[in-house]
Formats: sequence, C-alpha cells, structure tokens
Amino acid sequence: MEKVPIRVLLVDDNENDYILIHNWLSEFQVIDCELEWVAEFQAAQAAIAQAQHDIYLIDNRLETESGLELIRDAIANSCNAPMILLTGQGDREIDLQAMQVGAADYLEKGLLNAPLLERSIRYAIERKHTEQKIKQQAALLDIAKDAIFVQDLDGKILFWNQAAELLYGWEKAAAIGKKTQALWQETNLKLLTTALEDLKKNHYWEGELNQITRTGKHIIVESRWTLVPEFREQTESILVVNTEITHKKQLEAQFLRAQRLESIGTLASGIAHDLNNVLAPILMTAQLLETQIQDERSLRLLPILITNAKRGANLVKQVLSFTRGLEGERSLLQLKHLILEIKQIIKETFPKSIEIISKISPNIWAVSADATQIHQVLMNLCVNARDAMPNGGILQIAVDNFFIDENYTRMNLDAKVGPYVVITVTDTGIGIHPEILDRIFEPFFTTKEINKGTGLGLSTVLGIIKSHGGFINVTTQIGKGSQFKIYLPAQEAHETAEEGEIELPPGNGELILVVDDEDAIRDITKKSLENHNYKAITASDGIEAIALYAEYQAEIFLVLTDMIMPSMDGLTTIRTLQKINPEVKIIAVSGLATSDKVSAAHNIGIQAFLAKPYTANQLLQTINLVKNNT
Repeated sequence: MEKVPIRVLLVDDNENDYILIHNWLSEFQVIDCELEWVAEFQAAQAAIAQAQHDIYLIDNRLETESGLELIRDAIANSCNAPMILLTGQGDREIDLQAMQVGAADYLEKGLLNAPLLERSIRYAIERKHTEQKIKQQAALLDIAKDAIFVQDLDGKILFWNQAAELLYGWEKAAAIGKKTQALWQETNLKLLTTALEDLKKNHYWEGELNQITRTGKHIIVESRWTLVPEFREQTESILVVNTEITHKKQLEAQFLRAQRLESIGTLASGIAHDLNNVLAPILMTAQLLETQIQDERSLRLLPILITNAKRGANLVKQVLSFTRGLEGERSLLQLKHLILEIKQIIKETFPKSIEIISKISPNIWAVSADATQIHQVLMNLCVNARDAMPNGGILQIAVDNFFIDENYTRMNLDAKVGPYVVITVTDTGIGIHPEILDRIFEPFFTTKEINKGTGLGLSTVLGIIKSHGGFINVTTQIGKGSQFKIYLPAQEAHETAEEGEIELPPGNGELILVVDDEDAIRDITKKSLENHNYKAITASDGIEAIALYAEYQAEIFLVLTDMIMPSMDGLTTIRTLQKINPEVKIIAVSGLATSDKVSAAHNIGIQAFLAKPYTANQLLQTINLVKNNT
C-alpha cells in the first residue's frame, strides 16, 4: 500500500527560506512530505482554518505580525495539527513562550539542516498520533464500569475515569492532582504498605481494600495494581482498577452466617435431645419421691431438685426454640394489640429514664403466628434494648406493612417475594461492636457479665422468627444505638375455592373492565379472559376506570377492581361506580384478605372477592359464580 505523504504548510515571508526548506524536504530519508507556502499572516490564518495540513512550520517574524500569535490563534480555534516555530536566532524567552502557547517544537534557523528538520517533523507527527490514541483509550476507560485511575508512587492522582467519580464522589477536575488519602480513607494502612512493597517487587498486586468514600459510605473493592514505567512524564506510576464488591461480600457474609448458625443449631439440637433424656427421669423420680419420703430434711431438698430440673428443662426448651422454632398454636394475629400490651408492660417495669415510643401504621396486615412466642421475641429485644441504655434513652417499637419484591430478595438470602409485616425495635444505646455483630444470634454467646444472661435470648428470637417463615435484619452504630427489624410474612387468606381440574364454561363475549395499577397483572388477566371467550378493557387506576365505565356502561358486564391503588383506591372506585349504576357487578381483588378495605367493600355490596395471587381457573370460577347468582 502506497504511503500518503505528510502535508506541510510553511508560513514564512522570506522566499529564500522557502526554497531552502523545499530542498531539505527532498533529502528526507524516512518520511515523504509535500510542501505548501504562504508568506502573509492573514493568508496563513485562512489556510490553517481549512485544516488540510498535517503539520505547520511557522516563522516567528512575519513582517509586522508574530508567529507566536499565529500559533496561539490557531490553537484557540481548535487546530489539532502540530506546529513548529522557526526562530532566526536562539532566544530562550521565545522558546519558553513557544512551549507555553502549545507549539510542538522550536528550531533555530541558523542551526537547522535536513536531518534535524526531518526528525522534528517525524517526532511531532508521532506525538500527535500517540496523544490521539491516549484520548481514545481514555474515552474507553470512561465507559468502563470499574473505577480506573493512575497515581504516582506518592499517591497523587494523574488520571481519573467516570466510574471513579461515581464510586468515590469526586469529579475528575477535583481529583486530578490530589493525593488518594485526601479523596478517601483506607481502613487498613498496613495492607497498603505491604501492597506497595509487593508492587515494586512483582510489578503487580491484587487484593481487597476497605475504604470510606467522600460521603462517608463504607465500601469494599477488589483492587488490581499494575506498575506503569512511564505515564505523562512520570518515570513510574501505578495503574489501579477497583471493582466494588460490597454487595457481593454482604451476600457471602449472610450465607456463611446462615451456614454457621445451621451447624450450631444441629449441634444444639442433639445436645438438647440428650439433656431431655437425662432431665426427664430426674424430674419424674424427684416428683415420685416427694409423695413417698416422710423425712423433713429430704422433703426440704426435693423442691430444690425439682425446681432446678425444671430450670434445666426450660433451658433445653429455649435451645430447641432456636433450632426449630417450637411451633406453637398459630392463629391470625393483629400485632397492634400485642405491641400496645408490651408497651404497657415495659412502661411499668423499665426505668423512668427510658422513654417508650410506639409507631403503628394504619391498616397493618395480619400474620399467622403464635402470640406467646411473638410476645417472647419482643420482650427479649426490649430487654436487650434496656440493658444497652444504662443511663436512659429512647426505645421505639414501630410496625409497618412492607412488600418485598425480587430486587429485595437478591439483597437478602432469607427474603421471599410477598407482603410482610415489619416490627422495628430501635434503641439509642451503646450499639454493637462490628467484630461481634455476626455472632449475636449464636446460642450461649453473650457480652453480659456472668449470671446476667444465658446467651440464649437472641438465638431464641431467631429460632422463633425463622419458624414463622420470617427473618431479621440488624443495623447498629457504636455510641448511637441499634435497630432490629423483624419481618413476618403477612397472611394471605384465599376466599376462592382451591384450583381444580374442573372444566369451566367459557364466556359468551361479555365485556369485563379490569382495574389494577400493576401492568403485569392487568396484562395477564386480560389475556386469560380473552383466552376463555371474554372481552376485556383495562384501567390503571380508579380515575381511568370511572371514565371507561361512563363510556362503555351499556356494554360492561362486570368490573374486576384492585382495592389498593394510587390516585383513587378500590373502595372509592366501587362507591363511585355504584353511584353511576347501583346494579353494577363488582369483584374486589386484594393481596390482603384481612384488610379493612376489603371488609368495607363486602359491606357496600360487592358480588365476590378474589385474593391475589390468583390463577386463571380461580378467576374464571369467581366470574362464573357471579354469573350464576345474577
């Protein structure tokens, strides 16, 4: 492939200099050049503006104008081609000015010859290509999801990509030139020292670093360091690629904690079984001896034996409640009443220096639970909160509804998609040290003094909650307090019949208005109806439903409406529809059969109730039931 010659523009008002340089270009050994010549400042400006040349040779003296000024003007107008300043005689001040305005090189005419000119042009072109390559690579680095930066051996930042901006909270302009210790905090300085030593020996280091960003966020990064021989005039630099793995490490910690607790639970269960076998005959024998022995001294000792045997049995019971939850009598439980009862107890028994606050959201969903066990859970947490506030503080118990989606389940191994009731116990106490946080649910682990605690309180709490299908999250801060969040699955009572294999009669083209704020539910319900010879139109909320019903009232056979929606909820929608047409047929839909709104809907005359999630058969059965009762 034929090489394309380098296009050179000479700006010089001396024709003899043009002839000389033209002759020199013909002597070049490595590169091939084509030369053009302009003699005036304005002509040079016009030629440079056309951007048709690869390099410019500019004399510093152009009649009344300056070559330096021409270079400054060209660069200000976004000229990217290299410019070499030619001077009549060596002048250090002019040379410095040439570099300052952006010239690629400066050459003294009195010392200039063909080899020197060729070398200068070649180096300028190569430097331009290198800079373009670096810019392209930098653009690619900005697209990368990993934080990528270059620092010198003292930690001063030389390069900073966009992902680094997002991770650490520092924009590129603010980060360049600063040292890393000013941008974030490393929590293990000894590891950094070791990493630098390894890097100098092996030219590479890889490991995990714990850091605190500009906003105070604690992160864990997987860090790869590479020693770079030369970067932007630095003799040695470090290329760093950091991948945030905070979320990954949290999931790993959850998994390992669950494995450890499962192993401890298996061991504790076996020990508890053996202890029960030991204690049962002791207790029964002591009780039998109590009816047969007449000796007063023995009769005084037997109650001590019986009492302590019972205490041992209760301890075993607590261990078993950790290992398998000890399922008790489950019933549909409204937590509001239980919370108010516990609040009253602790108000009367806890020190007056502790302020008790309860926050219970309206329309809390019901849970299927053993009231005694949940009572035990909350009392254990409240007692621990009291002990964490020896000088007083605030103890708050809050209850809220919470729907866990798939995104949440990816962040918590114990969570499942669905509605939960969340009980939050918060104190303003001393907090839990991070080093022991992973162990607080282990049986017999306690930070309390001897005879002040068995270490079974939180393990019992965990066992009970797990047996109810729930899970616990803990957050804490030294000196500021702790927060325990208990998640219990909300009860979903199904009022429709069990899905069976019976063949349901298809529709006769009846039009059904489907009202739900969830796109996926609207779409699948509409498709199911149309597959069984019904017609369907959909609305995303109550306001849209009212408008559609007013337009198609004569054609609509039935309205299927969710109870909990934005803008206008199901109850208001039903009442409005009934004002338009008192004979309207309505099936109410909800994921919470126990909610007050569903009960209110029954009271104002809906035809049926359908609990989410529902199958196609359950939907068709309910519609068929309404048709048969019409």
